[in-house]
Amino acid sequence: MNKLKTSRRGGMMSFLFGIRGAKTFKPKKNVGDGGRQQELLQHAAATLGSGNLRLAVMLPDGEDLNEWIAVNIVDFFNQISMLYGTTTEFCTNQSCPVMSAGPKYEYQWADGVYIKKPVRCSAPEYIDYMMTWVQHQLDNEVLFPSKIGVPFPRNFLSVSKTIFKRLFRVYAHIYHQHFGHVVGLGAEAHLNTSFKHYIFFVQEFNLIDKRELEPLHELIDRLSKKDTSLIPSHSNSNRHK
Repeated sequence: MNKLKTSRRGGMMSFLFGIRGAKTFKPKKNVGDGGRQQELLQHAAATLGSGNLRLAVMLPDGEDLNEWIAVNIVDFFNQISMLYGTTTEFCTNQSCPVMSAGPKYEYQWADGVYIKKPVRCSAPEYIDYMMTWVQHQLDNEVLFPSKIGVPFPRNFLSVSKTIFKRLFRVYAHIYHQHFGHVVGLGAEAHLNTSFKHYIFFVQEFNLIDKRELEPLHELIDRLSKKDTSLIPSHSNSNRHK
C-alpha cells in the first residue's frame, strides 16, 4: 500500500472536545491536508465520535502498525500538551518541587544524551524537559519519516514505548496533584476521556509496562471495567527513571 507521509501533525481529539481558553504548553503540531496521516486521523475521529474507544484504537484494516502508532503519538502529545496547559498556573516550582504522582511516586529526568544521570527536578522542569524531548523525536526525520517510501527505523517501536511511558507520567501527575484544579476548571471530562483513550491504545498494542501504570492502577482498572466513577488512585511507593 502506498503510504503518503505528509506532516504528521495535529489531533483528532482537539476538535472533538477542545478546551476553550486552555493554555497550550507546547506549540501544537498540525496535520497538513491530504495524505495517509490525515486519512488515519479522520478514521480515528469517526470511531471516537461513535463513543467506542476500544474500536477507535484498533489498527484500521490494511494499515501499517508503525504509521498508526506514529499518528497517535502526535495526537496524544497534543492532547497532553493542552491538558497540562490548563494546570500551569497551579503547577509551579513552589507548589510541585518534585515531579511526582502522589506522595509515593517520584520521577527523575534523564535523556541519555544531555542528561545521562537521572536528576531530581520540579514538575514544571521535568515536564518541560520531557515535552521538549518528545518534540525532538517527532521532528526527527529518521525516526518519524514524512517522505514517501521512507520506512520507519528498527528502533521506532522502542522509542515509541519510551514516549508513551513518559507521556503517562504527565497524566499521573495531573490526576494526583491537580485533579481538583481540573475539576474547578470544568475540564475533568476532557481529562478522563483523553486518559481512557490513551490507556486503551497502549493496552491494545502493549506499549507500556504494567509496572509503569501503578500510580493510576485503580483508575485504570475502573476504566477497563467501564466503571463511570473516575477517581484518582493512590498507589504503593516506587521510583522510576
